[in-house]
Amino acid sequence: MFTPSLDGAPFSSPVGKIVCVGRNYAAHAAELNNPVPDTPVLFIKPADAACDLQAPLSIPLSQGDVHHELEVAVLIGKRLQKASEAEVSGALAGVGLGLDLTLRDVQSVLKGKGLPWERAKAFDGSCPLSPFVSAARVSDWQNLNFSLLRNGVQQQSGNSADMLNPVLSLIAHMSQSFTLNPGDVVMTGTPPGVGPLNVGDSLELALEDWIAVTTEVVSPQASEKSL
Repeated sequence: MFTPSLDGAPFSSPVGKIVCVGRNYAAHAAELNNPVPDTPVLFIKPADAACDLQAPLSIPLSQGDVHHELEVAVLIGKRLQKASEAEVSGALAGVGLGLDLTLRDVQSVLKGKGLPWERAKAFDGSCPLSPFVSAARVSDWQNLNFSLLRNGVQQQSGNSADMLNPVLSLIAHMSQSFTLNPGDVVMTGTPPGVGPLNVGDSLELALEDWIAVTTEVVSPQASEKSL
């Protein structure tokens, strides 16, 4: 199991479940021709989806396009069940970045048949996570700047102010259905600019001036050889 780092040290719990929200930025919904939902669209990635964003990213080449979706990731530090926003605010351990890797061709087929998305969203290694920094650094959860460059060209750039469901209210909403435990991660949605990854791509990801990560996309075979 993958244990994230918090302020340079291993967190006290490995990653558990990863609770995600779809279409939390109106511009991203529009770029995929999806309607803007009235309530958050939630889905879960299992623990084995988590991996280290700083390591080479292995993508499943045999299943069509693999799209990057850059998101602000929130590390849960205390148990949350049917929590208020105030309770959420006191239970967040860290903030970082994550990629919601998506098998876009697979997802399109599943959506066309009215089927769940897990095969496209929850496969092993589908949620690379950066190191986390303490949530105490965040003075305003709705003013976080983050970006993704692919091969030196900006692909995604966002600010959490543009979220349809703000961070604290989103996590409170999630906790009404899913108990969140220490080590769980919340992915808060992606801004526009998603697109396919290719072997050899170099990625640069940044959150404010707290986190800067560079990684490379490799084939599964290359990843296995590096172990």
